[in-house]
Amino acid sequence: MSPKFVGVTGLPRAGSTLLCQLLAQHPEIDCEGNSSPLCNTLLGIRRLVSDDTFFLSQLDNAFDSSYAHLLSAMRGFLRGWHHDCRKRAVIDKNRAWLHAIELLLHIEPDARLIVCLRDLTQIYGSIEAQHQRTILVDFIDHLADFDRFGRADMLFAKDKAIGSPLISLHAVPDLPKAVQERLYFLRFEDLMERPAECMSHLYAWMGLAPFAVDPGRLTVGVPESDSHYHMKYPHKQSSSVARPRRHEVPPRIQAQIEGAYSWYYALYYPQYNTAK
Repeated sequence: MSPKFVGVTGLPRAGSTLLCQLLAQHPEIDCEGNSSPLCNTLLGIRRLVSDDTFFLSQLDNAFDSSYAHLLSAMRGFLRGWHHDCRKRAVIDKNRAWLHAIELLLHIEPDARLIVCLRDLTQIYGSIEAQHQRTILVDFIDHLADFDRFGRADMLFAKDKAIGSPLISLHAVPDLPKAVQERLYFLRFEDLMERPAECMSHLYAWMGLAPFAVDPGRLTVGVPESDSHYHMKYPHKQSSSVARPRRHEVPPRIQAQIEGAYSWYYALYYPQYNTAK
């Protein structure tokens, strides 16, 4: 039988690296931890076949069979990607999965997604702090020449590191209830404060056997490439869970973020005080 497919997605600097490290501790989970090209490849296949004249010519008189060929091929590609998995669940990390959730469920109806969340001001603060540590190197999308307010504004643009996944999060309430039930929202703050409890609940949601995570003794896996992201989004793993210090964010930038994305706090942090 194919393993349960679980995607890890959500916002940057929201704990996906640590989450994958914790998931990998469970004996029934296969989790490589690094970002996967699988989602991007499936999206590319859809774009490619949608412009293929031979495929399009078959849709007029043989739509059902031609569409079934495509579905079978894409399902085979998704399952074949993790063909060597011998465990009950396999983890595939890519921030694009939330945007592609309905495509994923059409291909793999039993798939699930874990969506990583964090206080948006602290996501910005984490990125800015790392930029200051690596200020001689520009961002992959050339944001170094902006001032701090301008850089914050650009990071939240619809095609940038924070803004792009935020668009997918904003669209979640529009999804059918059956699709929303396939999503598990995990707040970074909760994972930091109660890692064992959070993982226990998450394992149960995945339908796996109970497993006690020791936050003080974690296995460190193969590191993800940071140079690919110009060293601006580090993926450092640690042998234990340690709460990061809170980043100081300029009041004007904090007010701008909290005001512009009040829907995010209302939806995902209804009782969370960002001032703490």
